Amino acid sequence: MRKPVLTIFYQFNPWQTSIGGIQTVIRSFVKYSPSEFEVRLVGTGDDSAQPIGVWQEAELAGKAIQFMPLFSIKDDNTRKLLPTSVKYTAALLQRCLASDFMHFHRLEPTLATRNWPGEKTLFVHNDIQKQIDAKGTKDAILWRRFPFAYLALERLVVGQFSQILSCNTDSLKYYQQRYPQIAERVSYIRNTVDTEIFYPLKGDEREQGRHSLAQQMGLAENTHFILFAGRLHAQKDPALLLDAIATLNQPDVHLLIAGDGDLREEIRLKISALGLSHQVTMLGPVDQAKLAKLLRICSVFVLTSAYEGLPVVVLEALACGTPIVTTRCGETPNLLSANSGVVCQERTPKAVADALLQVLQQPSHYPSEACIQAVEPYSARSVVGAIYKDMWSRWQQQNSLSSGQKSYTTVTEVAS
Repeated sequence: MRKPVLTIFYQFNPWQTSIGGIQTVIRSFVKYSPSEFEVRLVGTGDDSAQPIGVWQEAELAGKAIQFMPLFSIKDDNTRKLLPTSVKYTAALLQRCLASDFMHFHRLEPTLATRNWPGEKTLFVHNDIQKQIDAKGTKDAILWRRFPFAYLALERLVVGQFSQILSCNTDSLKYYQQRYPQIAERVSYIRNTVDTEIFYPLKGDEREQGRHSLAQQMGLAENTHFILFAGRLHAQKDPALLLDAIATLNQPDVHLLIAGDGDLREEIRLKISALGLSHQVTMLGPVDQAKLAKLLRICSVFVLTSAYEGLPVVVLEALACGTPIVTTRCGETPNLLSANSGVVCQERTPKAVADALLQVLQQPSHYPSEACIQAVEPYSARSVVGAIYKDMWSRWQQQNSLSSGQKSYTTVTEVAS
């Protein structure tokens, strides 16, 4: 029996530093894929001589895959005049890349796949209603300007999915209530963290690492680090975080911003305007290995988003034994215990500053053990493994039924 083929569709180049939890989830689906499956990835290329629109053998996360770039793009961390999702969808319209199983992480490309045969799964990574809420920040995503268009697209394509898997319980309810005819196909999925990459330091290693980083950066030895990691985008609201750091007004605290995006220059200017140049360092995009090192030695990870699903980076921070300060958005508040983080009841600089100060002044109340315990059910190996197990079961059942049908047909033909 041939191997079943899983094709993953997403607009990124997995060998470049591309910011986002979706990219991390996809890498986990490649890394922890069982040998019984053939995995293909349809993404984007760079400006090298890499052939466009052609399947090519490649290696990702230690696994052999088939990779097809639909077009080249220099930097997918910043918004383009023509949205990348539109360009990606247009490229798919010109071809059929159907396979036994297909995973989609954005809705737009599935406009091209409605007539493709095979089992299709849509992964939902955000709170959909808040994401398209026209009352929110206008520069967050294009759909916020045209929510009616998003809903029309959704109605057009949603029926093709065999499964809709959401890491956000509000989005889960949204799809079940809005589309009762497919409610049984919608279910909750845990986002994942690769604990082979993200794990805590032992004993005094965290303190030693913190001292070493402070020394490298020319900062005082008693400096404590706060880390933000993600796209510099209105959804993440890094401006609120900077206002909170100014309100905190603790000279021995230093904010590290790992990421890039449309708001890069705006954030640089705000840092200067607030007089925070000696307390904030913009690191730009960082790879997984460097992010893991930072998470292991920082005192707290902070999230000031306006809306979320369940950010993968929150799971990564907890797996490194680092407590969380977050605004009340997405699934993070439901994940945290009283000993693994603080949820801000208001989205204000003072509320965020007070929460940060609470963690910084009482570190013993937020031990690494509590953080690690909170994230244990989200191990990529187990979550991804369970999904592949279900796919394999359905594949075997389908082939069994198909073989039975063929046998019945043969017997009928012989009898006649």
